[in-house]
Amino acid sequence: MRISGASSTAIQILRDEHSAMAAMLRSMGMLLDRGPQLEPVRFFEAVRAMLFYIDEFPERLHHPKESKYLFPRLAAAAPHLQPVLDRLEADHLSGERRVRELQHLLTAWELIGEARREAFLAAAQEYVRFHLEHIQLEETEVLPLAAKALSADDLEELDAVFCGLPEPMATGVIGDPAYDRLFSHIVLNTPAPIGVGAA
Repeated sequence: MRISGASSTAIQILRDEHSAMAAMLRSMGMLLDRGPQLEPVRFFEAVRAMLFYIDEFPERLHHPKESKYLFPRLAAAAPHLQPVLDRLEADHLSGERRVRELQHLLTAWELIGEARREAFLAAAQEYVRFHLEHIQLEETEVLPLAAKALSADDLEELDAVFCGLPEPMATGVIGDPAYDRLFSHIVLNTPAPIGVGAA
């Protein structure tokens, strides 16, 4: 049996997923700073694919694991963390709506034109900031405490549950082939040096 505070596969999975999400968010931010330049079709396709990834992976797969399995155990083990968990849960509940709004604003920019550019860029920059802060809060306040405060039984149960769930896109983890293809598509079609597509 594991001693409480020892390494946890579930916590490492969450850290790996955070790394993958942060990399995607930063890449999207760099691509937005670069702008469409002379290839608007490729630009909009790449940004749309990144937003689809953010909708599919963090909002539909990563956050539910935290909300359903990690946060309730941590709230019981460390009640003083409840305000932080409440904030993170509120972030989770608003995340999907925010991504859908970004998708709409991107389509408006693409189809209506430059008059809609600033609205999208402002919302996208705010979303990247919001999501990176969310990840940072989990990395600095939640996961270190989870490794220390959760019981050995809790950690073993989390490991068993997380290892039985798909882990698409997590660094160093063989994921769902559909998500692997999506990630590859984004990398191959995003211009260098952000991706490996033609500069």
